[in-house]
Amino acid sequence: MDLNNLRPTPGSTKNRKRKGRGPGSGLGKTAGRGTKGQNSRSGGGTRPGFEGGQTPLFKRLRKVGFNNHFRKEYAVVNVKELNDYKEGTVITPELLRNDGIIKRNLDGLKILGDGELTVKLEVKANKFSQSAQEKIEAVGGSVEVI
Repeated sequence: MDLNNLRPTPGSTKNRKRKGRGPGSGLGKTAGRGTKGQNSRSGGGTRPGFEGGQTPLFKRLRKVGFNNHFRKEYAVVNVKELNDYKEGTVITPELLRNDGIIKRNLDGLKILGDGELTVKLEVKANKFSQSAQEKIEAVGGSVEVI
């Protein structure tokens, strides 16, 4: 058996409907859209969520919550992820982005304290958790807020 010999099982596939191709096709002239009316026209139909003039569901539901437009979202990295770097490396958001540890810079970089750090590093970030700062300094590294 070769790939060029493969065929679908008889009866498992159907030809697509060819609309508007004459009376012999069964879908000629109006192409299955009926005569006149909104949906018979090109570009006809209604927008998503339209309920025939009745107030749509999304307008009937109550509006809940609050979106803080001034919220800052930080790219986060745990200290255990910094163990891959050599002793004395200066860790910056640009370095982490180039190495693929963070995908986007967002509003800055925050270092969190999950895991253990075994390498002495100089870390520059926008924010540090208390535990991350203690762990970095415990191995002799330094912390700098940028």
